[in-house]
Amino acid sequence: MGKVIAVVGAGAVGGYVGGLLARQGHDVTLIDPWPEHIDEISKNGLKIKGLSPEEDYVVDAKTMHLTEVQSLSKMKPVDIAFISVKSYDTEWATMLIAPYLAPDGYVVSLQNCINDERIAKLVGWGRAVGCIVSRVSADLVAAGDVRRTSPFVGAGSNTFYVGEVHGRITKRLEELAEMIDAIDGCLTTTNLWGTRWSKLCVNVIRNGVSAATGLGGNGRDANETARRFSIRLGGEAVRIGKALGYDFDKVATYNAESLALASEDDAAALKEIEDIIAHELKTSGRSDAQLPSMGQDILKGRRTEIDFINGFVAGHGERIGIPAPANVIITDLVKKVERGELKADPGNLP
Repeated sequence: MGKVIAVVGAGAVGGYVGGLLARQGHDVTLIDPWPEHIDEISKNGLKIKGLSPEEDYVVDAKTMHLTEVQSLSKMKPVDIAFISVKSYDTEWATMLIAPYLAPDGYVVSLQNCINDERIAKLVGWGRAVGCIVSRVSADLVAAGDVRRTSPFVGAGSNTFYVGEVHGRITKRLEELAEMIDAIDGCLTTTNLWGTRWSKLCVNVIRNGVSAATGLGGNGRDANETARRFSIRLGGEAVRIGKALGYDFDKVATYNAESLALASEDDAAALKEIEDIIAHELKTSGRSDAQLPSMGQDILKGRRTEIDFINGFVAGHGERIGIPAPANVIITDLVKKVERGELKADPGNLP
């Protein structure tokens, strides 16, 4: 019998993953706090668009507003609950769905930041599974309308990773990976925590800079000041992650040690990283419209996840005695933009 799936937070990534799981024939309910979004999907389906016409779908999916979640008590228990809300909403979203889990049901963090421990404290370590979104950028452009702005890769790729908190490859993990692989490539990992920190480094490089400057991915990489500052951010995150004991060698397509050295003004390492950035700027196929999620938040007047990305790194650095001055600066800048004290502009960067 098929798994009963709930997606709490059916925005850009949650809507994309949940919608395509529904398209694959899985029993999926999309849960979201935005009434117009839920109404639009209920009436006209969820529109999902990519960078090619072959990626465009209209998906019929079951929906539920937050105020209707209590009606899950009348349905089959939830086998897999994806949490795809902003990090600051993790606890309430987890507690919202927890009473409706099947006895062997579990919760998957489908989020930007490292929230697995926070979820596990609420539902138990045995019910927490991580999913890292490695190669999907998406935007909720309107109610019921999700746009993917990164290239489709395909089954067997590392577009997603799934991992158990204890590092073992379990039957449920293999089943989850197979399910997501049909969307666009999913691998299992025995190193959830290292893979999480590696992806955190990617978000550290991209998100805060986008929020503070208004630049998209291509604009950031083409702007020397933004590009060099992003490298500083990523290098600090690498050094702190390694000091904390996380095991990772790559940050996206960069060698982690090279990124750290580049941030410390090693000329050879800086050339290595900048050559990769220049090559990818020409060949990645990334849309000029691609805007990291924190940049989208600023455009839409929403609270950002800066405290859970750059602020998270800076806080850990302070705790273990490794300074992260660039991450402190970007955290402060983004908060000023959030409060309206600054406008997002490349000139904000030092």
